[in-house]
Amino acid sequence: MSVQEAKVQHKKTPVAKILKRGLLIFLGAILVAIGLEIFLVPNHIIDGGITGVSIMLSHITGGDLGLFLFFLNLPFLIVGYKQIGKTFALSTLFAILVMSIGTFMLHPVPGVTDDLLLASVFGGITLGIGVGLVLRYGGSLDGTEIVAVLINKNLPFSIGETVMIFNFFILGSAGFVFGFDRAMYSLIAYFIAYKMIDVTIEGLDESRSVWIISDKHTEIGETLLARLGRGVTYLNGEGAYTGEGKKVIFCVISRLEEAKLKSIIEDIDETAFLAVGPMNDVKGGNFKKRDVH
Repeated sequence: MSVQEAKVQHKKTPVAKILKRGLLIFLGAILVAIGLEIFLVPNHIIDGGITGVSIMLSHITGGDLGLFLFFLNLPFLIVGYKQIGKTFALSTLFAILVMSIGTFMLHPVPGVTDDLLLASVFGGITLGIGVGLVLRYGGSLDGTEIVAVLINKNLPFSIGETVMIFNFFILGSAGFVFGFDRAMYSLIAYFIAYKMIDVTIEGLDESRSVWIISDKHTEIGETLLARLGRGVTYLNGEGAYTGEGKKVIFCVISRLEEAKLKSIIEDIDETAFLAVGPMNDVKGGNFKKRDVH
């Protein structure tokens, strides 16, 4: 076999999958534009990152928000092109274009409410869902995240910490532009958006990974299968201190099943070792529940 024949061929992404991804990125970017124009901007509340900078510059100069959103993000996208890859770069460019055009078309739409708390809460929710959709399907809407990735190697901070530092200064600057009461409402909107991004990416039905070590592993495994309808996997382990062989039970459950699983294990073996942790994504295998009789 030649070297050329041995190369792994890159599988082309199905057209239907590309269309689905594009549609959901489009929807996410439109939601962000709606959240900005009908909740945040009319009430002088900002978001973090380049979006927040764009809102302040638009207010100070009287320029169009959509133009600032596009042109301020564009340099970071170009600089980070080689680092983040072609697919991510194109998805991000598409999302930023849709968001920018969306804000341009919606402006100047009267705000839905002039209650600052309501505007912060619902603006944060709308933005969080929109940004979460874009991130979940392979794009981004903010250049500060790209900058954080690029400079992370030269800083003693994680990417998340770097973004947080950027946003601290950006949200603090809102106090000098719109007043410090608006800066505090901006923090509320930012926090809500941050949490909604997590919910949108991970979903409401979060999964849990479960590791159980017990001498009654067979009984526990069979009971979990019968009462929860979840498949289990037996793994061979060895105690480092005793050198004895141990059976380790592994399974994946939903967040709502955690309490019932703990009750089942406690009924069978109170001394069993149990470790439960969050899982962001579960695919393949036979995760779908079996019928429980």
